[in-house]
Amino acid sequence: MAYQTPLTIESVVKNIDSKKYLLPSIQREFVWSPKQIEKLFDSLMMGYPINTFLFWEVPKEKAKEFSFYEFLRNYHQRTGKHNPKANISGSDDIIAILDGQQRMTSLYIGLKGSYAYKTPHKKWNDPLAYPPRKLYLNLLGESEDTELSYDFRFLTDSEVESMNSQLDPSGNPVYFWYQVGNILDVKEEFEINDILFDNHLNVLPQAKFANKALFKLFAVIRRNQSISYYLEESTELDKVLNIFIRVNSGGTTLSYSDLLLSFATAQWKEKDAREELTNFMDEVNMVGRGFNVGKDILLKSCLVLSGFSDISFKVDNFNRSNMLVIEKNWEDLTRAFRTAVELVASYGYNRENITSNNLFIPIAYYIKSIGMPSNFVASGAYAEDRRLIKKWFVASMLNRVFSFMPDGILKPVRAIIDKNPGSFPYAQIADYFKGTNRDITFTDDSIGNLLWAKYGTGDLLVILSVLYPWADLKNNFHVDHIYPKSKFTQKKLAKRGIPEESIRFYLKNVNYLGNLQLLEATPNEEKKDKDFDEWLGQAFSGPEQLKAYKEKHFIPDVDLGFGNFEEFLGAREELITKALKKELM
Repeated sequence: MAYQTPLTIESVVKNIDSKKYLLPSIQREFVWSPKQIEKLFDSLMMGYPINTFLFWEVPKEKAKEFSFYEFLRNYHQRTGKHNPKANISGSDDIIAILDGQQRMTSLYIGLKGSYAYKTPHKKWNDPLAYPPRKLYLNLLGESEDTELSYDFRFLTDSEVESMNSQLDPSGNPVYFWYQVGNILDVKEEFEINDILFDNHLNVLPQAKFANKALFKLFAVIRRNQSISYYLEESTELDKVLNIFIRVNSGGTTLSYSDLLLSFATAQWKEKDAREELTNFMDEVNMVGRGFNVGKDILLKSCLVLSGFSDISFKVDNFNRSNMLVIEKNWEDLTRAFRTAVELVASYGYNRENITSNNLFIPIAYYIKSIGMPSNFVASGAYAEDRRLIKKWFVASMLNRVFSFMPDGILKPVRAIIDKNPGSFPYAQIADYFKGTNRDITFTDDSIGNLLWAKYGTGDLLVILSVLYPWADLKNNFHVDHIYPKSKFTQKKLAKRGIPEESIRFYLKNVNYLGNLQLLEATPNEEKKDKDFDEWLGQAFSGPEQLKAYKEKHFIPDVDLGFGNFEEFLGAREELITKALKKELM
């Protein structure tokens, strides 16, 4: 392994463009955040070293023996996180990046690509929640971020336009956002003056800073040899894999599952492990309203469903013989896991309200143990199985049984399923863990604690799924405040004549389970912030309709006026408690 003449960033970007630089399949995917990329460019501007890279030279006659991927060019948090597979037929020698992929991808995205991440408060499955953002440098001032000297930011076109129009008290612009990648179009250094003059930056008080920033950016990207690297020429994959693990295992962005996936990638014979895993991960995460299953859960599932005695996450369990077993059974393993995800989605759960992705694994194992019937999610023949699985699923979430050391439950549950064929062994699982910190049984006290489930929390939707088994949560249901939350302010309550000591009770309890119901979208829109008794009178014309609504939503036979909230809440909590005990105990 020899140290080579350093390269400019511009030359590295050109080699990525021409696909001379590729990524070996053992490499993990891109995981850096926009902030990390901004700090990388700031470090370059400050003249800080960005560490040495490690390249792997693969002769064209040997390249076909390995799998390679292109660099990610336009990152999209939801739909564009995976590197496309490279076509290397007829190519010259390949340079694969063993160490430095995150930095090199960041340089490319900052200069020629884009970064689309979810806008806060937008829904995960909303395509408009991920506007593409380019990297910009503010030429009119230093960063307000104490961790940065230069003001680099990923911005949308509209953000640039809006911020560039802001003026300080003297009437001077506060920002001039220069798209960092445009520096690649500046052929000669003197052309920087044209940029300053054409945009009238030379007459501003910040002209000196703008001049310094642009000239430095040109030097950093076009002139300085910032990319120092070693070159490895061995074509022995085992040696290359060991080098990769040695140089990467100390990094903060390389998870243990990434390392284990590297082992799998190196040892599968017929399939491309990385491509199979990432494609399947994307597939199951699009089921229903979407999930967030990662590589670690899928790899753990492979160990459990393959029947290996040791299912712990360690390198020894990802040996060649185990990997070949997983490769051979890949279709069955993924089919069982996919069915488990589809089943959970049919219950109405998604990435927003499932507390642990480990919950899928015992369900997948059970489905595999009964031969993976194609109609498991819908057939009446499996209705009892689905009921018992949901009961276990709900109890496991509410009792946080997967909140620590998942192997401590995965192995025993697998053994219980093996010993109790015929139906999903809910009772046997409950008996096995009773009295332990994995106990899924409920007591009067634990049922009482469920009443403290609060609006906006994941537990609330789990509990509502128990109370409303008829409601398809994956469709258009809203969590509604029975007594409108908008009317629960100190001022409004006092104006309505609620006594001071009762106001505290109203404010404390408005967001808890006793005042919440599942309501279809249309009735909820009609209800809005009307008083509950007023809305009931308008919504239900006949006594039979009203009676059916009250039974379905656990509405007690008490005065439903706004001033009787305390009695209503106590009476409704009694009805809810009775229903929860019937379902969970």
